[in-house]
Amino acid sequence: MSGKAVAPWVRTRLRTTPGAAAALALLVLLTAWLAAAYPRGIDTYEDDGLRRTVATAAPGRTALQFVAGAPGLALSDEQRAALVSPAEMRRRFDAVVQNVPAPLTTDLSQSAYGLRTTQKLESDEPYLPRPRGLPPQFTVATQSDLAAHARLVSGRLPAGSADQKSAEAEVAVTEATARTLNIKAGSVLHVDGLGRPELVFKVTGIVAPLLPETGYWSVLPVLRTPELTPVPGTDPDRKRYWHAGLLLAPGAAPALLATNGKPQAYAQLATDSADVNARQFDDLKAAVASVQSGPALTRIRTVFSVSTTVYTELDRVLLSYATVRDSITPVVAVAGFGTATVAAVVLLMAGGLAAARRTAELALLRARGGSLLQIAGRLLAESAVVVVPAAALGLLLAVLAVPHGRLGPALAAAGGVAMLGCLALPVRAALTHRTVSSAAERADLVREKASPRRTMAELTLLVLAAGAVFALRRRGTGGGSTDSLVSAAPVLIGVIAALVLIRLYPLPLRWAARPAARLRSTVGFLSVARAGRASGGGVLPLLALLTALTTAAFGGSVLAGAADARDRAALYATGTAARVDSDLSLPGDLPGRVARVPGVRGVSPVHIEYSVQLPDDDRTAVAGVDPDTYAKLTAGTALSVPSDRLKAPTGAQGKAVLPAVASPSVAQRLGKEPVKLRVAGYDVTIKVVAAQNGSAAVPQSDFILVDTAGLGAKDPTALLVGGTSIDAKALRKTAVSGHVSVRLRAEARQEYADSPLQNGAGRIYAAAVAAGAGLAVLALLLSLLRGAPERSALLARLRTMGLTRRQGRTLLVLEALPPAFLAAVGGALTGWASIVLLAPGIDLAGLALATSSTLAPVGSELRADPLSLLLPAVCVVLLAAGVAAAQAWWSGRRGSITELRAGDAR
Repeated sequence: MSGKAVAPWVRTRLRTTPGAAAALALLVLLTAWLAAAYPRGIDTYEDDGLRRTVATAAPGRTALQFVAGAPGLALSDEQRAALVSPAEMRRRFDAVVQNVPAPLTTDLSQSAYGLRTTQKLESDEPYLPRPRGLPPQFTVATQSDLAAHARLVSGRLPAGSADQKSAEAEVAVTEATARTLNIKAGSVLHVDGLGRPELVFKVTGIVAPLLPETGYWSVLPVLRTPELTPVPGTDPDRKRYWHAGLLLAPGAAPALLATNGKPQAYAQLATDSADVNARQFDDLKAAVASVQSGPALTRIRTVFSVSTTVYTELDRVLLSYATVRDSITPVVAVAGFGTATVAAVVLLMAGGLAAARRTAELALLRARGGSLLQIAGRLLAESAVVVVPAAALGLLLAVLAVPHGRLGPALAAAGGVAMLGCLALPVRAALTHRTVSSAAERADLVREKASPRRTMAELTLLVLAAGAVFALRRRGTGGGSTDSLVSAAPVLIGVIAALVLIRLYPLPLRWAARPAARLRSTVGFLSVARAGRASGGGVLPLLALLTALTTAAFGGSVLAGAADARDRAALYATGTAARVDSDLSLPGDLPGRVARVPGVRGVSPVHIEYSVQLPDDDRTAVAGVDPDTYAKLTAGTALSVPSDRLKAPTGAQGKAVLPAVASPSVAQRLGKEPVKLRVAGYDVTIKVVAAQNGSAAVPQSDFILVDTAGLGAKDPTALLVGGTSIDAKALRKTAVSGHVSVRLRAEARQEYADSPLQNGAGRIYAAAVAAGAGLAVLALLLSLLRGAPERSALLARLRTMGLTRRQGRTLLVLEALPPAFLAAVGGALTGWASIVLLAPGIDLAGLALATSSTLAPVGSELRADPLSLLLPAVCVVLLAAGVAAAQAWWSGRRGSITELRAGDAR
């Protein structure tokens, strides 16, 4: 092969086989696109999940709240007033913001600072409401930049200044505070002074928050909305009083120094989550730790106050994100690893098919003196011209399809696809033509004897894979972060199964050939013989099919388990299709009105008494239900209770012993003997007859269920609603009231899935499984295409001997069934084995629910889904049979003369 070629090799080959080049380019394009899009898709959903977790958490949890005591009494009044002046407070706030370490960023539009009281100030004005005779108490704050965060409803914003000796200061209140406490513009509030006469707060205006749920108003929500606060103690019926907020003019901050409010300077920094990403997670944790008790806090104490303390739950918010992410990542990695393996096998099979089709050509080049290096170099150049542009285009399409995420991993993935695509053909050709061969030798599964070198290689791979699976089984699959051994488990099991099955495959063929030879028809014997003469290099297609089937079975089981977990979590959250709850007794006609709502099929009234004292002084909820309607609505669910189990016996009120169903912990404390309880002012004697995990009446709580007929208080405080496709809007309109809440199971289920982490991971997993299935189909087609010319020639020869078209079709279908059946059975078994291996360490809570803690009482273990195991396996068999039948039909249309050509070695 020395000397200058008459025509360039690459150009000649591409012109000769444009179809093969286009097919290779398309395969590389799709594979590179999938490989590059996968890491960018993971980056996208992890980034969105982190931002969503921080953004949707309560502002009081994510804000950095710095507080410091008021200036000491050793200073003069003028010095103390100067230290809380608007200009000084602004300077200190800016200094705090500048010392927050990156990557933590502050949303200045929702941050605030000022001086506020830490001890409530009581005002005993006659127009203020007094629940059970207790006057309201107030928290007073000089919240900064009030004009930018509120709309003036009446009056004017507070202004002016006041010091420790001033008799009056101006304040504003929100609409909710004014409406609840009967305050109007011009109202005055008197509070006690500290060693001085009372201080008068004059309400100059009423404002409406522009964004009431954001950090400015929600870090200290009492400034926005008053709340009923119980007096200190443990009595559940203790008195309550109104606690509200007053917005003091910033210039009047010194006036708070002369009250009993124990004022503190504060700076609340809202966290900006718009620009954070998952790669910064460790840096975010370190920054939060530094602010809480590290160098950052030391610097802030220098610029704000030496007594500065900080409060934030941002570290817990980040931990909740990490918990969900770490439970999702190993599951998604299984699909990615399996699909990557199938893709690699398909690329290798494509190179093997090209090498097989050009066996005679390459053998001739070797016979004429061509070296392996020269042949491999030409084949590499030929492949690179097609593969590299296709991989680059696939990378570009992935970047356009998934615009967010890191470029580096995507570039590496596309580069790996390009390298494999370039090397598959030359390496396979070099291995095949290591020695010069004069003629093609028969290589079949029944007669072929593996070389000692191949046997040792297979045994080594088998031992390594089995050892890895054994180690994984002993170590377990838990541990949080992604583990490549866990992710590779389906592939390892597939390698073991492929190596074992390919060795055992000849045995049933030999057993089947003997009885088939004694049949009158030759079709059965020929099909078995042909199946045995398949190429001996069948490990790759079998490995691709086993891996794809295992990944599909595992993925289907994961998705089915996640959907089931959401259904059960929604059931445990609502009890029935919908529920109506109230703090007070519901109107007597409400059950009838709810029953007429479209989609409602039944209503069960429930009377619930919370905090009922047990004999051991613990407390639980007691629910009185109607046994018949309750049993009807809960039938067929995990919360069902037979009606006869709760039926109250006949007898005088309070004297009969009521059968009860209780949660396990309550049932253990009460025992099996009758127990007397005080429920809603009535004495009731109950006896626990059964224990049950969860109830429809009192979801997510310990409980005791009894028959309402045996209770003194029978007015319903909740309604359990059954039905399908309930009109949520009509139900809420029917039950509308200030103390009534309505929740539907469908809405609860949607809330559990409403997270970028769950949705993104689900889409990535489904796409990876679908891509793996598509590539497995391609692997099956490539394995069938490899022997297609030989099968077509065989049919043509047999037709000249009298074989009918029906017999030819039967022959090809029966020939394709043994390897397809082998892959189908092996795939189902490896899928089941992977699920059994990985199930102990995989918790579907992260993938199923938006909050990892919600599923704790429900359970989320991974189980094998029969449909996911059997459906892909059946599809493989049907596809193989369909392709064989299609080839038989097409060969019949072409005719024997076209297939049989003089000198053809097929």
